[in-house]
Amino acid sequence: MKRRRGSSLLLLEDKEEEDQEEEEDGVSASSSDEEEEEEEEERVLETERMMKKNFPVGTRYLINRNGGKNFSIEKYRWSVLGLTFLSYTMYHATRKPPSIVKSVLNPDSTQRELGRDGWEPFSGPDGNSLLGSIDVSFLAAYSIGMFFSGHIGDSMDLRKFLTIGMIGSGFFVCLFGMAYFWDIHSMYYFVPVQIMAGVFQSTGWPSVVSVVGNWFGKSKRGLIMGIWNAHTSVGNILGSLIAARCLRDSNWGMSFIIPGILMAVSGLFINLFLVVDPEDAGHASPHDTSSHQEGGDISEDRIALTSAAGGGESMSSMASSDDERASTPGLGGSSRSGFVERHQSEAVGFRAALRIPGVVTFSLCLFFTKLVAYTFLYWLPFYIERTEIGGEYLSAAKAGELSTLFDIGGVVGGILAGYLSDKYNARSMVSAGFVYASIPVLYLYREYGSLSMNVNIGFMMLAGVLVNGPYALITTAVSADLGTHESLKGNAKALATVTAIIDGTGSIGAAIGPMLTGYISSRTNDWNNVFYMLYTADLVAGLLLTRLVLKEIRTMVAL
Repeated sequence: MKRRRGSSLLLLEDKEEEDQEEEEDGVSASSSDEEEEEEEEERVLETERMMKKNFPVGTRYLINRNGGKNFSIEKYRWSVLGLTFLSYTMYHATRKPPSIVKSVLNPDSTQRELGRDGWEPFSGPDGNSLLGSIDVSFLAAYSIGMFFSGHIGDSMDLRKFLTIGMIGSGFFVCLFGMAYFWDIHSMYYFVPVQIMAGVFQSTGWPSVVSVVGNWFGKSKRGLIMGIWNAHTSVGNILGSLIAARCLRDSNWGMSFIIPGILMAVSGLFINLFLVVDPEDAGHASPHDTSSHQEGGDISEDRIALTSAAGGGESMSSMASSDDERASTPGLGGSSRSGFVERHQSEAVGFRAALRIPGVVTFSLCLFFTKLVAYTFLYWLPFYIERTEIGGEYLSAAKAGELSTLFDIGGVVGGILAGYLSDKYNARSMVSAGFVYASIPVLYLYREYGSLSMNVNIGFMMLAGVLVNGPYALITTAVSADLGTHESLKGNAKALATVTAIIDGTGSIGAAIGPMLTGYISSRTNDWNNVFYMLYTADLVAGLLLTRLVLKEIRTMVAL
């Protein structure tokens, strides 16, 4: 009995010692867990403070109206596509009026006989040259501003940058139209106004491409951006129809003022609702490979956001529980760390961006393709109005309306080029194929477009497909590809800079094309010489891509 009682006492003592050790381990583990939780909460709060500053008020209000429940990444993507589409539609709508009113500012002899004297100083013998000077003032400022806008856009909040650009652009477009009401006839007024409009317009393209590139990966990027890039043609059509309608009322000033006001109002709308990056909304970036390995994008997570009506509390949580946060990569560590890295990393410089393979080649190619595209943008209505079609001449308003068919062809061209480049993974081959094919089509349009209205429309729309196809592909999918190139090693602040370099170089060509068109048409009075310039530009654009085309062919053969 004594032996049994002694062994029992020993067992009890051992048990008490084990319990004490477990209790001590539990206390230490609990304290370390609490420390880790506190550190995690501090990191979350820091990230949420950053997110709050970059989160648009309008979207925050909509989430509050949704019971504090965040929107899925799919809904955000649709909203981004829609908002950036609206934004650049308005950018192009405000660029189109100068091409529509050219015939009113500098009428031909037939119109002068009908009592339409034009608008000084553009109605003089050198009117076409002065109109070309107006175009080059805008486009030169646009192309120069583009190089700076990309770097600035990568260094600040793109939503605010885009808003400033849209409001400023709308203001100066309205100022150009106010010359009609203020009876201004001085180039010292028109040129500075166009220069400032060009500077503010340069904010648009790097911003919208960068935002869309943030939300979409490379899969089907060509097709998605090809469809999205229809905003260029839709904007041209909208601007043409507004300007043509105003000309029917003999008021060319409102051709500028109405698009300018719409532009400024759209800028305010963008500021309220555009979410620049998935990580700003608590979703994983499509370029963050670590987050994709951990899981998928979130679709429904609770967010307590500041009420747009005046609530003062911060975004208290991006998930309804710690377990949800840990299991959701869009709100977990990888997304938060990606968000912090994106806002703390430095923008890529011009030299580094130029070293990305393909940037220089596609920039030079876009120089020539955009030269052709913008010659049509600024001079096609004028050319149609001065060209006999089926034995008749059209009025300035009707010529402007007819020119919209070129832009409808451009919509098809952008989508087709994007689809083909995705399907065959051949951006260079598709771009080169389109520019080579455009040469005979432009020749046919020049030589036989006057036979009848149907023939003119057919060749004009086909020319729109082939001219705008490579222009759209290079400025969207190609720019986004190069802006997220593997050589950047994950640096997220390069897309706007790369886009600015490519489109800025192209915009120099866009400035030169309309300027040369005005000079050639006024000096030689022969549009054949203008078309020779367009043929040459397309040929050079195709030749520039030869090395990249051969590389893609070798890759396809190797597969």
